[in-house]
Amino acid sequence: MNTSSDESPIYGVKLKELISHGDQRGFFREIIRKTDPFFIPDGFAQWSHSKMQKNVVKAWHYHHVQYDWWYVPIGQIETVLFDNREESPTYKTKMVFKMGDSSLDPETREVCVVIPPGVLHGCKVLSDEAHLFYITSQTYDPNEEGRFPYDSPVVSHNWGEDVIVADNDRRTFVPTSTRRKIM
Repeated sequence: MNTSSDESPIYGVKLKELISHGDQRGFFREIIRKTDPFFIPDGFAQWSHSKMQKNVVKAWHYHHVQYDWWYVPIGQIETVLFDNREESPTYKTKMVFKMGDSSLDPETREVCVVIPPGVLHGCKVLSDEAHLFYITSQTYDPNEEGRFPYDSPVVSHNWGEDVIVADNDRRTFVPTSTRRKIM
């Protein structure tokens, strides 16, 4: 049985530790069920896959309405979450952890993480390449996804040297959609 963890320092962020059932053929790993406590009712709207190379940084993104569920089946990323919700009891709390294939580094967690609306999120690829699979509770709406530049002073975080960053992750955009209240 997979478990949902409440040890997160950011209100509403939950990690589901994943269990692999392996044998000589490989392994089976269940990622998410609609009955998982961290999967909101009607939570599924879109499933996406991002393949990234070493040193790619994608940050800072946030949503007013949408929840994200992230899973890294191949490779390793540094995941950084920052609570930017003024009404949250964990406002301005930062969370940093590695997720992906634990055979690459014993500190890497094989988890699925839920990112609630208002929590800034970003990642950096630590392995040669990484694959990020993510489910979203809403279909993509460019007026719902906010952005701060990856090096914004809003979040004090050093991504390191020689990072690869797209133009979209160098700009600020404030979403025009209405913000959901903290659940």
